[in-house]
Amino acid sequence: MLSFENDYSCGAAPDIIARLAATNTDQFPGYGSDQLTAQAKDKIREACGAPDADVWFLVGGTQTNQTVIDSITPQYAGVVAAASGHVNVHEAGAIEATGHKVLTLPQHNGKIDADELDQYCATFYADANYEHMVFPGSVYISQATEYGTLYTKAELERIAEIAHRYDMPLFVDGARLGYALTATGNDVTLADLARIADVFYIGGTKVGALFGEAVVFTHHGKFSGTPKHFLTLIKQHGALLAKGWLLGLQFDTLFTDDLYCRIARNANAAADRIRAALRDKGYTLTFDAPTNQIFITLDDATRKRLEQHVRLGFMEQADETHTVMRICTSWSTTEAQVEELLALL
Repeated sequence: MLSFENDYSCGAAPDIIARLAATNTDQFPGYGSDQLTAQAKDKIREACGAPDADVWFLVGGTQTNQTVIDSITPQYAGVVAAASGHVNVHEAGAIEATGHKVLTLPQHNGKIDADELDQYCATFYADANYEHMVFPGSVYISQATEYGTLYTKAELERIAEIAHRYDMPLFVDGARLGYALTATGNDVTLADLARIADVFYIGGTKVGALFGEAVVFTHHGKFSGTPKHFLTLIKQHGALLAKGWLLGLQFDTLFTDDLYCRIARNANAAADRIRAALRDKGYTLTFDAPTNQIFITLDDATRKRLEQHVRLGFMEQADETHTVMRICTSWSTTEAQVEELLALL
């Protein structure tokens, strides 16, 4: 069965597997206090152009989102996100479980609009009863978004400006950051992200690692640095790995010789070929996105025919006879797999 269901269905980049095998009987201190983890942190700081940044390795995306949002959002506040945002749709109420409400804004191809964020906050504080309401306490966005679209540098800067005006840190979910950084038309670098966001993470689970995400707390402005006792907070949220060197080794490998971006480009190149074929064959692209996620609106007959041969991702029901499905390429997608999918299409 051909699979284009997600970007984490394979194990890990071969370079990572080789290093894991080579160090399998080595003995390391636990909880990220090892030299491999220290090396990985230094390489990420260098890649971000942020020598003062604090870097932390957590086990997965949902744990990362929950831990970071809980630590940067005041107890009395919620987190502002797009209605389509991962924390609002596909994290099983993990944010609400910490006592923080997800406050949604309309999504525009997966993105929030800075002016609407401004209006939302202005309306909140204009209400004489706002002390009885859930404050907007932080802002969450994804790069790339749930629909594979990208924020431009100007959009990120504007959102950060509005967030800071209303005393909110900006948190960027980078579960698929590698695919965003290497997409055609992207104008945001890792250094830009470190300059604009107050905290963001570099996704490993979906970009070549077995598991794990690298959280980067930047040091600029009012929200400078890591929340107090962050290691303890990570553990409280079940996101601290005893064998922390496994995370350090993976990110040390990913940030050696630009491996992270090199393997991410493979996914985008495969997706570009598939998108071009879809347009040529008359399929309806639901969103115009440049990254590794492709969304198509299929009639029921076509969907059923394709699903006999290839696993696709379900997104939503478009109407009674059409479904929005996702084709997702990854760092591990091969040319042969692309050719097989094109033949099925």
